[in-house]
Amino acid sequence: MMGIGLLIVLVTLVGGAVLSAQSSINGTISRNIGLLETVFFTFASGTLILAVLINFFGSGHLLDLLHAPKLQLSAVFLGFGYLFLSTLAVNKLGVTPANLTAIVGQIVAGFIIDGMGLFGGEFIAFSWQRAVSLVLMLAALALIFSEKNDRAQALTLGK
Repeated sequence: MMGIGLLIVLVTLVGGAVLSAQSSINGTISRNIGLLETVFFTFASGTLILAVLINFFGSGHLLDLLHAPKLQLSAVFLGFGYLFLSTLAVNKLGVTPANLTAIVGQIVAGFIIDGMGLFGGEFIAFSWQRAVSLVLMLAALALIFSEKNDRAQALTLGK
């Protein structure tokens, strides 16, 4: 039987794959209807879906948002910023470089958040394993961008 830890990892991997698909689709849509319109469409349709889900499955505490700390409410702007910037980046860089860059940014921010115990999270010290993983992620990013630059140069020389 699969352990809950493995199940969470698999579900998270699926979530990452869905996020890549979404950024690719949003990039395509934004070339047709516009960047801001795409972000609006994504949030508006998500709002409608969540309204239905909250109505049937919610815990009934939505109005408690009125009493939430302002810093926690600012996460709305971070979500908008991520969606806006990822859609923009996919159109400029391509899906893989845009998503890998976002992941590296998330990892670096995660190390800082963990290392300082920010936002009420558990303190997790920066270790040599985390340092090695960061170096490998940066190397992957450098390889992806060097491949992208090589391809762009080949296209320019071919003209």
